Amino acid sequence: MLLVSDPFGLFWSWSPTQADRALIRFARAHASQVGRWARLSCSLSMNGCAPGAGDRGAVCVRETRALPAAPAPHDAVGRLRAAVDALWSDAAPPAAPSGIIRIEVPITERVDAVEWLHAQTTLPRCFFSARAPLPDAPALAGNGNGNGSVHRQQPVSVAGVGSAVFFRGTEPFSLADWRAIKRFLPRDCPLVRAYGAIRFDATSDASVEWEDYGSFYFVVPQVEFNELEESSVLATTIAWDDSLSWTWHNAVEELQSTLRKISPCSSVQANKASLQTAIVSLNHIPTKASWDLAVTKALHMIKGRQRELVKVVLARCSRYITDTCIDPVELLACLKVEGQNAYQFCIQPPGAPAFVGNSMICDEVVVHPSKALRKLPRVQHLSAQLAARIRNEDDEFEILNTLHPSPAVCGLPTEEARQFIRDCEIFDRGMYAGPVGWFGGAECEFAVGIRSALLGKGHSTLVYAGAGIVEGTNPSFEWDELDLKASQFAKLLRYQERPIRYQEAENLGTVI
Repeated sequence: MLLVSDPFGLFWSWSPTQADRALIRFARAHASQVGRWARLSCSLSMNGCAPGAGDRGAVCVRETRALPAAPAPHDAVGRLRAAVDALWSDAAPPAAPSGIIRIEVPITERVDAVEWLHAQTTLPRCFFSARAPLPDAPALAGNGNGNGSVHRQQPVSVAGVGSAVFFRGTEPFSLADWRAIKRFLPRDCPLVRAYGAIRFDATSDASVEWEDYGSFYFVVPQVEFNELEESSVLATTIAWDDSLSWTWHNAVEELQSTLRKISPCSSVQANKASLQTAIVSLNHIPTKASWDLAVTKALHMIKGRQRELVKVVLARCSRYITDTCIDPVELLACLKVEGQNAYQFCIQPPGAPAFVGNSMICDEVVVHPSKALRKLPRVQHLSAQLAARIRNEDDEFEILNTLHPSPAVCGLPTEEARQFIRDCEIFDRGMYAGPVGWFGGAECEFAVGIRSALLGKGHSTLVYAGAGIVEGTNPSFEWDELDLKASQFAKLLRYQERPIRYQEAENLGTVI
């Protein structure tokens, strides 16, 4: 029996076979393939969720400036660098103590946002695909420098690196936190957005693998690439607030540093067919035996006289060790190919693991009082659709706060189900099954962070899946459903097919 520490700082009890030991030695011998992680650099910025920030009102300067169109990403990078350098040399910087300015360059060719992100080496980074364009999507004209305007299309996908301003806290996401974010998101600059996620249960302690995310984490990227239907846009965002000890000069200087690291295009495209890796070992938390006990306990409460529970959603964390380090962007590219009708996302704060997912979405939003069957490649769900018009801006927060956690990821009644999960699950869900998406000045968009995984710097990947427990549930059937839901990741990782010869294994090193 070994007590193994993985790159997330987690400890696992494991009894490896001789073949397992050989494969682990093989993986460690190939640790040089972590090189892409080692090349990543981190940008600095301000945390917009300082105490009292939500009471300060909107930042003073709010602009979107459009530069002339460029034929390709390489030309767009050059134009943005020149524009930001001009800001640095400007003898009269903005007198306002706070502001946010977006400078963008339209690109006449359409470039895959995943490919652009694959070429970058700066953290934090993020990626979000989009739902179908809204029929009344706002158009915005650039302003501020007389160089013309851009007719705004809803992005097909958005990728971003660096941090113009980020928002992170250790307490549950509150109205004050939401207001602190919204003060940097003007309605007349709708593509200035804060991308991120919120913990499933912010009242529980974060484990080591999730601690860099806090109870919530959102970021306005310094450099953002928008993939449109027929073209692209490359943009930079400058944010400053003297009251947060982040001045105009701090913001411009840090943006210059990030822009120097921006690569216009990847010389090696992300592999969208499969990951060049194989599974060395797999462990589940809980084990099958522990899962059966937890489900049996839940069923006892559901069928009991007190009817304490109607439904509870239990989850599993599966730890895969692979023979190579997995690039989160390459995993994202593979998921994007498979999940044509899904919401792909990737969030990675500085120095943290990457949270990658392929969550389900609906095709349209209308009012249907009855439920319909929604079929997906591996599972099917009952779905209901609804729409409403909010009365005031604060309702945006109230709706998000009320909808999460939904019965689909927690159970019913909500508090009883959440307490059962706290008592029963021995791993931290983190952002899994929490809200993932973005806030903007004029709108916001969120999905549930299911069908997701957490990728560390080494050879370890945590894959999450859940199943609803109701009266009549069969524990083994639900375990099989967990396997089915996790299979989109498992099939990309693949099991080791090439046997390692004993002599070869002996030369690869030793197991700690």
